[in-house]
Parts: sequence; C-alpha cells; structure tokens
Amino acid sequence: MKISKLVKMFKKQKPLVGYTTGVFDLFHIGHLNILKNSKAMCDKLIVGVTTDELVSYKKKKAFIPHNERMEIIRNLGFVDSVIAQDNIDKFEAWKKLKYDILFVADCWYGAESWKEYERKLKEVGVKVVYFPYTKSTSSTEIRELIKKITDLEHGDS
Repeated sequence: MKISKLVKMFKKQKPLVGYTTGVFDLFHIGHLNILKNSKAMCDKLIVGVTTDELVSYKKKKAFIPHNERMEIIRNLGFVDSVIAQDNIDKFEAWKKLKYDILFVADCWYGAESWKEYERKLKEVGVKVVYFPYTKSTSSTEIRELIKKITDLEHGDS
C-alpha cells in the first residue's frame, strides 16, 4: 500500500475521545493515576468534575470547592477538557459528549448500575475500561484521618 493511501486512511480516523468523572476532592496519586492512564488510551480526554450539589446527594461534602477542583484538573497537562458533572448518568453524558471510551475505577466493576451502563454504552459502540482502584490512598481515608485529628484537637474522642 502506498504511503499516501495510508496517510489518507489515518486522517479519516476520528480521534478517540475518552471520558472519566470524579469528585477529585483532596487530589492524590490515585486521581493522578486514573487520569494519566486514561489519557494514555485516548487522543482527547474529557474529565467531568462532580459538582458540590451532586456530591451532596451521597450525603457527603467536598472539602475543596467545585470551581477549585475544576481548576486543578484543568491545569493537568494531559487533560484536554474539563466539564462540570451535574448528573451521575453516564449514558446521558454520552448523548452530549459522544465519547468512545469511558474510564472508571474498578471498585464499580460488577455493580448493577454499571452493568446497565455497560449494556447501553456497548449498544452505541462505547468501551468501558476499569482501572485498578489505588488501595494505598483514597479521599475517604484522608477525610477520616482529618476528622480524627480534628476530633483529637477539640477533645472529642
């Protein structure tokens, strides 16, 4: 095959768009790993940063305000686009963004809600990739440690 034909074929291929989401509160190595690994598997990486309102539905509260968390993610050199995630539904996000690959931490693997996402996304040609959850560090553990320290400082035990 001629090089010119290969170049034309290559140019016709659309860039692979990847999408992942997270709260990204108390940014740590696990967040960095999932984002770097996601970018390594796509041409364009879109990251949805969960809004404070959406975080609160889980009866949680982010330490870092949403606009600051978005700014942190936006300034990572390998992230191409940052959006506010105000809806947990990944299929609804696909309808808007038309991504090709959804990247997720493997703590969701096998969950009923994710089986349904996988089914729907497969129908439109989207691949779901699960990355290993970083066991050595998590925002939940950091949050619990901060609470323990705060409680000790205030005499609550």
